[in-house]
Amino acid sequence: MKTFHPNPLLLLAIALVVTFAGCKKDTSTGSSALYVPTTSDVTTSATLADLQQGRTLYISTCGQCHDLYLPESFTAAQWRSILPNMTPRTSLSSAQIALVTKYVCKGK
Repeated sequence: MKTFHPNPLLLLAIALVVTFAGCKKDTSTGSSALYVPTTSDVTTSATLADLQQGRTLYISTCGQCHDLYLPESFTAAQWRSILPNMTPRTSLSSAQIALVTKYVCKGK
């Protein structure tokens, strides 16, 4: 009677497939839950175009690495302390970072 000897590389490949299949990013709370700026969100420091561009950048840049947080999840002061830690990981210009900041801080 032959004894079955599994191929270690095959076992490793199966383990990797199972592991990475479980790591799929959950996008169920994606950009559709984020507020869409309107004229009522305009402030003296943020135009409607600024807020809309900031939203687009937030979704396309920040959403590449992690699930997006709702802007109202943090205060403007908290966002201003969070973003400097995150933006060095992006290729955003300082002007683009300012737009994202305006968006998540809702123009404040």
